[in-house]
Amino acid sequence: MTDHPITPPPELVREWAKINGEKDLERFWFHLATQAARWGADMELEACVEWLKGSRGWVTRTTIDNLRAARRPKPPSLADRALQAWHAVKTSTDDQTAMAVIRRALDRLQEFENDG
Repeated sequence: MTDHPITPPPELVREWAKINGEKDLERFWFHLATQAARWGADMELEACVEWLKGSRGWVTRTTIDNLRAARRPKPPSLADRALQAWHAVKTSTDDQTAMAVIRRALDRLQEFENDG
């Protein structure tokens, strides 16, 4: 069973199995399967990165960073989600002054998050 090249180490599986006294077996197995799938996908991505690195120089660091960003995108920030929500309600309100203030505040929040 462990002869596949992408097999999590037993100690990692034991760590995944410790989910604070979960009594619901369906949730337990879902958690365990999710952790295993994520781990396997991460191992495959890193194997691809290593293969690209060995491809005689045609792959730049930027290409590898872009690959990782595309395959493991970060969830949208609170500011990004707020801006999306603002755009959704923008046309449904008559109070344009309030909306302008919210927009400026969200823009500043987004700048702060991008700088941090």
